[in-house]
Amino acid sequence: MSLRRSGGALAAALLLSACAGGVIPPGAGGPAPVRPPRGGGETVTSPVPATPRPTLPVTPPTATPPADSANAVSAGIARGPDIASLIPPGERSRKALQAFRLSCPSLMRRTDQSGLTSGSDWNNACAAASSWPESSANEFFSRYFEAVQVGAGTAFVTGYYEPEIAGARSRQPGYQVPIYRRPSHLIDVNLGLFSDSLKGKTIRGKVEGSNFVPFDDRSQIVAGSLAGRGLELAWAADPVEFFFLQVQGSGRLLLPDGGVMRIGYDGQNGRDYTGIGKLMKDRGLIQAGSMQDIMQYLRAHPEEGAAIMNENKSFVFFRELTGVGPLGAMGVAVTPEATVAADPRYVPLGAPVLLSLDRAEPNGIWIAQDTGGAIKGANRFDSFWGAGSNARGIAGGMSARGSALILLPVGSAARLGQN
Repeated sequence: MSLRRSGGALAAALLLSACAGGVIPPGAGGPAPVRPPRGGGETVTSPVPATPRPTLPVTPPTATPPADSANAVSAGIARGPDIASLIPPGERSRKALQAFRLSCPSLMRRTDQSGLTSGSDWNNACAAASSWPESSANEFFSRYFEAVQVGAGTAFVTGYYEPEIAGARSRQPGYQVPIYRRPSHLIDVNLGLFSDSLKGKTIRGKVEGSNFVPFDDRSQIVAGSLAGRGLELAWAADPVEFFFLQVQGSGRLLLPDGGVMRIGYDGQNGRDYTGIGKLMKDRGLIQAGSMQDIMQYLRAHPEEGAAIMNENKSFVFFRELTGVGPLGAMGVAVTPEATVAADPRYVPLGAPVLLSLDRAEPNGIWIAQDTGGAIKGANRFDSFWGAGSNARGIAGGMSARGSALILLPVGSAARLGQN
């Protein structure tokens, strides 16, 4: 289960895709609850500019991989330079080594959709990682990996985080926004079972009589179509904050008694996303389209905000999370400032990724441990920054461009025909 399958990166996903709970007008729902002490600000962290490394030339010249590229191999591979001099110093490599260790058990047994590696390719690197000193993490990556560029290598990187919002386990004054479990009558259908031409395609819906029909859309759920069925997992205090938690797909509820309840993605209603950020920007309601811009407008115009969000028919369901976490698509805990979400058709899940961008904060080595609904295509990444106000400030305004190299075990490039 991915931390944030609800529809993508924060800064860009709010332009591209979103899902949410309804907006309650100010003063509704009883007295205001105690607000979270962390993560509630609307400040965007000022970016630190940097100069990205140029991408490698591709043959034949093309700006982007073909639209119908099935995976990294069909998109085109170019062997990258020696990475020893490209890895910047600092904490990122140490954190990346920690994240890589966590990924190794799954990495060595996964089927790599990208076509770049097989599970056994990672054996040597994973064996070395288990005891490698973190103080020399750069040397580890330089010794056991070589770089390839997938397609044009032009990277676009956004950010996500684990929200912290006020919530309660039971409905009470000030906590009136239902957080629903996945309904038992929401059904996934693998269309590939019915036709070879539909392999890899799935749909979600429900059964009505003898027909399979679309599941309730967002406006129906907000209006109460699921109320009274015992599906209420918890209750949120602020519908705008809950909206952003749904975008992220996972988060922490800060409870009235001081406790914390962690919740994570447990499905979506199968309806298409409508990007409310792009919608609002196209209508001239906001300028930049960042999380902070959208949040400010929704708070200032609650009734209009509710109508706008209902134009996005998608809705996300949750379950309570226990133990380590949050978990990414590999089933291991994602690591703040070391995990990126990627498209597994172009990056082996668990592989290191070396980013060189026009914003300094994300530059360096990350580990592809997660996926996302808006994270599609070669060189599209979403960087995870953890929880709290600092993570929220960075992720909320993260939009960086530059170049990306995928790090593969030594010997992989030659097998792929790259000398």
